[in-house]
Amino acid sequence: MKSILEKLGQDPQRSLVLFTRGLGLFVIGVCLIFIGYYHHYSWQIAGLTFLAFGIIFAVWGYSGIFANRVLNIFDRHTNKDN
Repeated sequence: MKSILEKLGQDPQRSLVLFTRGLGLFVIGVCLIFIGYYHHYSWQIAGLTFLAFGIIFAVWGYSGIFANRVLNIFDRHTNKDN
C-alpha cells in the first residue's frame, strides 16, 4: 500500500494542477448544462461530457493530494519511533 501512496503522491503540485483543471472543466460543464436548459439540448450533452472529464481529473488530482498527505503522516509516525 505504501508503494501505491508513493506513486500517487510523488508530485503534489502536479496533483493540485490536475485538481484545479478538473474543477474548471466541471464548472464549464455545469454552465453548458444550464445553457442547454434554455437553448438546444446538444449543449447539455456537451456539458455532461465536460462534467464527466472534470470529475475524472478532479478525483485523480485529489487522490494524489490525499496520498501525499497520508504518506507524510506515515513518515512522521515512523520518524517518531526511531
